[in-house]
Amino acid sequence: MNALAYFRGGDWLTLVLGALFTAWLAATAWHGGAPGKVVIRAGGHIFTEARLDAPRRITVPGPLGMSIVEIQPGRARVAADPGPRQLCVKQGWLSHAGDTALCLPNQLSVELTGAKRRFDSLNY
Repeated sequence: MNALAYFRGGDWLTLVLGALFTAWLAATAWHGGAPGKVVIRAGGHIFTEARLDAPRRITVPGPLGMSIVEIQPGRARVAADPGPRQLCVKQGWLSHAGDTALCLPNQLSVELTGAKRRFDSLNY
């Protein structure tokens, strides 16, 4: 017998309302605001803060060598890192407030800040 035959009007209403609520939640709760600046930390201390309004490249020293952070209007990324796995480089462009890239072997973090964050570790 067809499984859809067991669904009644209230079942369909519940499914549709659940889907609409999930779409609304995804659009509001996980959408970060526009980033205003990038905060670059090296060795646990703030190395520099920069606005995201003009292109530039920042070289950051670390225990393994120099990392390069590239900034474009509204976004930033780790362009080069001497770490062995290159995970922070593979993460690509950060474009929402609250986005973070970590280069743990070289003790580097790049975080975009703004008025509204998308999420943090407490939301998981």
